[in-house]
Amino acid sequence: MSNRRRLDRFLRSKLQEAGEQYASIRTTADGQLAEAKEAYRTARNARGLPSDEEGRAKIVCRRYAERRAVMLDEEYRPACYEADHPDCEGCVEDVRAGRIETW
Repeated sequence: MSNRRRLDRFLRSKLQEAGEQYASIRTTADGQLAEAKEAYRTARNARGLPSDEEGRAKIVCRRYAERRAVMLDEEYRPACYEADHPDCEGCVEDVRAGRIETW
C-alpha cells in the first residue's frame, strides 16, 4: 500500500473521530443548556411569588385549600410539603412553573 493511501486513510479516520467527538460534546452541551434554562426559569418563578414581610411565599395550599405563608426550601418546596402526597407534588410543580395560586 502506498504512503499516500495510508495517509488518506489515517486522515479520514481522524476526521471521523473528531466529528463523532464534536457531535457527542454538542449533544451534552445542548442538554446542559436546557437544564440550566429550566433551573433559571424555576428560580425566577419561585422568587416572583408574593411574599410577606418575613420573606415567606404567600400561596394557597392545594391540600387544605387555605392561605399559607411558607418558606420555600432550596428545591422550591413549601415547608408544609409532604413527599408523595398528590396535592403536595402538584403544589411544587405549580410553584416551579409559576402558576401556583397566591394571595
